[in-house]
Amino acid sequence: MTTKVILSFVVSALLLGCSPANQDKPITTSESVNTSEPPKTVQAIKSGKDYHSYGNPDEVKVTNLALDLTVDFTDKMLKGSVELDFERIKPDAKALVLDTRALNIINVTAAGKTLNYKLAGADAVLGSALTIDLPATGNKVKVEYQTSPEASGVQWLTPAQTAGKKQPFLFTQSQAIHARSFIPLQDSPQVRVTYQATIRTPKELLAVMSAANDPDTARDGEYEFSMPQPIPSYLIALAVGDLHFKAMGERTGVYSEAYILDAAAAEFEDTESMLIATEKTFGPYSWDRYDLLILPPSFPFGGMENPRLSFITPTVIAGDKSLVSLIAHELAHSWSGNTVTNATWRDLWLNEGFTTYLTYRIMEMVYGEKRFAMEAVLGRQDLQADIDTLPADDQIMAIDLRGRDPDAVFSNIPYEKGALFLRELEQKVGRAAFDEFLLGYFQHFAFQSITTDEFEAYLQTNLVEQHSDVLSMARINQWIHADGVPEGAPVPESDAFTTVDQARNGWLAGSLAAANILNDDWTVHQWLYFLNNMPAKLSQAQLTELDAAFGLTASHNNEIAHSWLLISVNNWYEPAFTRLHEYLVTIGRNKLVKPLYKALSQTPEGKKMAQKAFAEAKDGYHPLTVKTNEVFVQ
Repeated sequence: MTTKVILSFVVSALLLGCSPANQDKPITTSESVNTSEPPKTVQAIKSGKDYHSYGNPDEVKVTNLALDLTVDFTDKMLKGSVELDFERIKPDAKALVLDTRALNIINVTAAGKTLNYKLAGADAVLGSALTIDLPATGNKVKVEYQTSPEASGVQWLTPAQTAGKKQPFLFTQSQAIHARSFIPLQDSPQVRVTYQATIRTPKELLAVMSAANDPDTARDGEYEFSMPQPIPSYLIALAVGDLHFKAMGERTGVYSEAYILDAAAAEFEDTESMLIATEKTFGPYSWDRYDLLILPPSFPFGGMENPRLSFITPTVIAGDKSLVSLIAHELAHSWSGNTVTNATWRDLWLNEGFTTYLTYRIMEMVYGEKRFAMEAVLGRQDLQADIDTLPADDQIMAIDLRGRDPDAVFSNIPYEKGALFLRELEQKVGRAAFDEFLLGYFQHFAFQSITTDEFEAYLQTNLVEQHSDVLSMARINQWIHADGVPEGAPVPESDAFTTVDQARNGWLAGSLAAANILNDDWTVHQWLYFLNNMPAKLSQAQLTELDAAFGLTASHNNEIAHSWLLISVNNWYEPAFTRLHEYLVTIGRNKLVKPLYKALSQTPEGKKMAQKAFAEAKDGYHPLTVKTNEVFVQ
C-alpha cells in the first residue's frame, strides 16, 4: 500500500520473535507475572502458511480468473460470475477451497454441469470458506454470485457524494483480505493469478481496472480487461464513475472526475521522470503503462499500488508537488510488492520496507538530496512515534498476526523500520554494491511471493557472505525479529531543519515573535517539522499567535492542516474547531482522520464533537474508515 502516510493503525499482537532456526518448534511464553502459573505453550509460526486464508493452494491452486460482472448501482451489488482455472497440485485432490465474505453464491458449475459445494459459516475476520467438489475432468469451475451492499472491499458513492453531483461512483479496495468480499477466490498473497474481465456499467460511466486500460476506449457500458502478469488477489481492483483521462507522458496518465483532472495532471507531471529514473537503477518496468486514478476524498488510504493503475487520494494534490512522494511510493511498488510480493501478511515488511526505501531513492534521484534528507528525517520521526506507543511485540518486522485482522499490520514498522534496515545495508556495503544486490533480487524473485525466511537465505548467500567483514546474520536477525530499532542504526539528518529548530526554539523562549519568523522559503516539509516538534502543551495565547501569523487553520495543505488540527485538539483551541469538523466530514483518509478522532475521544467534550462529525460523515466513509474510527465515538 502506500507510504508511511497511508495508515498508522494501533496494533496489539503477541509476537513470538523467534529466529528462522527455531520457527518449527513450539515456544513457551507466560502471560502472567505469577511464576506459580504454568507457562502457556504457543505453536511457532509455520513459515509460508497463510493464517488468513481458507484456500488450499498446496492441493489445488487457482491460476486464472475470468470475471463477468454487472455493476448495479441501484442494488449496490456486483452481479455475475467468475470462472477459475486451477491446477491440481495433488493429483488426488477432491476439492477446491475458496475464500468468500458475505457473498450470495447462486450456483457452481463445470462445463455446464452443476457441482456440489458447501459454504461454511462466517468468521468475523476471515469470512466463509467455499468448498467445491472438483469435476472428474477439466481444470475450470464457474461460480455465479452476487456481492453484498455492505461488501468490505467495495464502496458505493451516490451522485451527491461525488464532485460532479450527477453520477454515482464505485471503487474497490482489496488489501489486505477484502478481495473475497467481491470475488470468490483464494485470497492469499502467495496465490498469484492472471485475470480477464468483462464489466458492464451504465453507458454514461467508465470502468477501469488494475489491468490493461485503453485511454481511448469507447464509453459504451461494456469494458474488457486483461492482466497478463500473475498478481496476488489484493491487487485486483475496479473503479466505475464519470471518469476522464489526461496523458502525462508516453507511458503515464491520470484518470479522474473532470473537476480535478487538470490539477492532478499538473501535480503529478513528474511521474514519467520517476519511472525513467527507477528503471535506470533497478531494472525495466514490467507492467507496460503506469497510470493514476484519483479517487473521491473518501478513499481510506493515501494510495494503493494496483498494478498499471495506482489508486490515489486527492488529499495529496497540494498545488506545489510537495506530497508527490506518495506517487513515488506507489510507483516503487511496481518493483517491490507487485513484482516481488510478500507470501503472507507476516511478511508485509518485504513489500513496504523495500518500497519505502525505493521511495526515498526515487525522490533523491528526481528532486535532489536536500528533499530526500528532509523526508527521511520526518519518516524517522514517524517511526519513533509508533515505537513510543506500540507494544514491543508489535515493533517486530516479521510480525505474528495469527488470530487477528491483517489490516492491523499497517503501522510504520514494516514501512519505515524496513526502509531503515535496508539503508543500513546500503551504508555498510556501499550504494553500488547494494544496488547490484537489489537488481538481482528483483530479477531472481520476479512475479513470485516470498517469505521472510526465503529473503534471509537469499540475503545471506548474495550479500552477507560477500561482505562478512561488515554484515552479520546476527545483526540482520536483530532488525527483523526483535523490537525497536537496533543501536547504531542510521540517523537521517537534514541541514534544512536547523533554521526551523532555531525559529521554534526562539519563539518558545519568547525571544522571537511568530510574525518575525523568516519562513518565506520554507517547504511543506519544514512546516511539518516545525509543527510536529512543538511541545505537547501550548497556551491559548501561543496558539492564537501562530494562527494569526501563519493562517494555519485555513491552510489548504491537508498535511499541514492535519498537524495543526491535532495540536488544536490536544490544546483545545476552539477557533480551529469549525475547520476541524469540516476536515473530518470531507476526508476519509485514515492517516489523516484517525489521529483526530482518537485525540477527540480523550475528553467528554471532544467525544461529543467526534460523534457529531462521525455521524455526519459515516455514510460517505469507506467501510475500512468506519471500522477503524467507530471505536473512538462509542
